[in-house]
Amino acid sequence: MSRRGNCYDNAVAESFFKTLKKELVRKHVFLTREVAASKIFEYIEMFYNPKRRHSYLGYISPNEFEKRYNLEASKNKVLTE
Repeated sequence: MSRRGNCYDNAVAESFFKTLKKELVRKHVFLTREVAASKIFEYIEMFYNPKRRHSYLGYISPNEFEKRYNLEASKNKVLTE
């Protein structure tokens, strides 16, 4: 990071937290930190990674992107051996 408070240094994390707040946090009132942590975990693991499409990834989910990436990497590894 170049300097403290420069959001452009951490654009990916800033973008994620903006989305998390918009799609989950601002729509709910959490009674405890434990409930909030549980709902955030559920949002990330049950929706954000496996289902939510991301324009940067060609409108596929992060899980699908990783699956395709690993498949392509394993094909390339076989070809180079």
